[in-house]
Amino acid sequence: MAVKMLIGGEWVASATEATSPVVSPYNGTKLEDVPRGSRDDARRAIDAAREAFDRGPWPRLPPRARGEVFLKAAQLLSQRLPQLAELESRNQGKTIKQAADADLPFSVDNLIFYAGAGRTLDAKSPGEFTGEGTTIFRREPVGVVASITPWNYPFMMAVWKIGPALITGNTVVLKPASWTPLTSLELGRAFQDAGLPPGALNVVTGPGEEVGDELSRNPKVDLVSLTGDTATGRKIMEAASHTVKRVQLELGGKAPFVVFEDADLSAAVEGAVVAGFVNGGQDCTAATRLIVHRNVRERFVKHLLERVATIRMGDPLSRKTDLGPLVHPTHQKRVLEFVQKGSDEGAKLVAGSTQAPVSHPEGAFVTPTVFDGVAPDMTIAQKEVFGPVLDVLEFSTFDEAVEIANGVEYGLAGSVWTNDLRTAIRASNALRFGDVWVNDHLPLGSETPHGGFKQSGFGKDLGVDSLYDYTAIKNIYIDLTGQARKSWHYLTYGDPA
Repeated sequence: MAVKMLIGGEWVASATEATSPVVSPYNGTKLEDVPRGSRDDARRAIDAAREAFDRGPWPRLPPRARGEVFLKAAQLLSQRLPQLAELESRNQGKTIKQAADADLPFSVDNLIFYAGAGRTLDAKSPGEFTGEGTTIFRREPVGVVASITPWNYPFMMAVWKIGPALITGNTVVLKPASWTPLTSLELGRAFQDAGLPPGALNVVTGPGEEVGDELSRNPKVDLVSLTGDTATGRKIMEAASHTVKRVQLELGGKAPFVVFEDADLSAAVEGAVVAGFVNGGQDCTAATRLIVHRNVRERFVKHLLERVATIRMGDPLSRKTDLGPLVHPTHQKRVLEFVQKGSDEGAKLVAGSTQAPVSHPEGAFVTPTVFDGVAPDMTIAQKEVFGPVLDVLEFSTFDEAVEIANGVEYGLAGSVWTNDLRTAIRASNALRFGDVWVNDHLPLGSETPHGGFKQSGFGKDLGVDSLYDYTAIKNIYIDLTGQARKSWHYLTYGDPA
C-alpha cells in the first residue's frame, strides 16, 4: 500500500492515483510506493497553503504560539529518531551513524533554535522622519513558500527550508527529491501531530518537471526556496521570473581546502578525509579540491592515501560502515564518468577506480577515489562531482593558492589550514565563499548562517539571518498634523503656505 501526500491537512493519493517506487541504493529492493504528484496535485497544495495563509490562524498567531508547535514537533521527532534514522539510511544510502548521530539530532536542534529565534525578529524603531508624521516598520511573512529540497540530506534540508519559513508565519508547500521522499513525509506528520493548522505545511511528492515547475511558476506562490545544483537553480529562477516572485537558492559547491606549508599535516589529512568523504562526498560543502603547498604535497598525499585505505564500505545500517552507497545507480554512473574523465584529462588516479567495486555488485557504490597532479582547469577540478572523489592540486605562493581556490564558478564553502594567524586571516578574507573555516572543515551550528557567493546562490539557511529571507518590510506612515492641506502639497498644485 502506497504512502500518501499531505495536502490541506489530509493524507491523499495523487489525483491520477499514479505512484513511483522508492528503492534502496544498497540492494535495489523497493522500500515504498509514493504518489507521483502532478501539476494538479501541486495546485491543490498551493491552494491549500494560500487559503491557510489568507484566512487561517497560523500567520496570525503570536511568535510564542508558533514556537510552541515547533517545540512539540521537535519533541515528537526526538522520540521517533531511531526509526527515522533507519528510514533515512535505507532511503538515501548514508550511514546510520551519520543519520542517527548527526543529521537528525542537528535537525531537531534547528527546530528548537527556530522556536526561540522566531520571537526575536524585529524591524527598525519607529520614528518621525518627515517632521509631520510617524513611520512604523513592520516585518511580515512573505506568504506562500515553495520549498524544494535535494536528495543528499533529505530530512535536514527539509528542516532548513520549512523551519524559517513556518516560524515567521508563512505557509509552505514542500517538494522533496523524488529519490528520497520518505523522511520528509514523516516530518510533515510530526508537524501535523504537533498541532500545526491544516494547510500550513503541505508535502507533495512527484517529478520536478511537473511539481517543481508548477511551484515555481504559480502566481499564488510568493517565494521559491531551493537547495540543489546550480543548473536547477537557473531553471527555478527562469520559471519564477514570470511572476516576479522572490527566490532563495543554496546551490552547488566546489570547496577549496587550502593547506599552507606551516599547517599541522596530521590535522589537515584527517580533516581532508572527513570533509571530503562526508555523506559519500554528496555534500555541497565537501572538501573536494585539496590545494596543497608544493613543499608538503608529497607527504600530505602519502598520509592521505594511508587514511583513505582504512575507509570501510558496506551496509549503511551497520555502525562499522564508513561509506555506504551513493543515492541512486543513475548518480553512481555520473560519478564514475567524472572519474574516467579525470583519467582521460591526465590526472593521476592514486586511489579508487573508474569502475564500481566488484565487492558490492548490487549497490550504487563508488570506491573512495583520489586524484593527484590535478590542474586547476581540469573538469574534475571545475565541476561538482558530488561523490567520494578528491583532487590534489599544488601551489607555490599565497596569491597562487587564492587564485586556484577562487577559480571556480561556485562560492559556497572552503577552508584554510595554517598555524600562522596572519595567513589565516588574509586567506579567509580573500576566499570568495560564504563559509570559510580555519583548521577545520564542515562545522555548522543552528545559529550560524550558511549560504553561498557567486553561482552557489544567495540567501541563507540557518541562523537568524535565514528568517529575513522569508519576511518583508512594510512601511506604515501615520500623519500627526491633522491638517487637510500639508506643507508639501504645493508641489502638486497651488503655492506654498
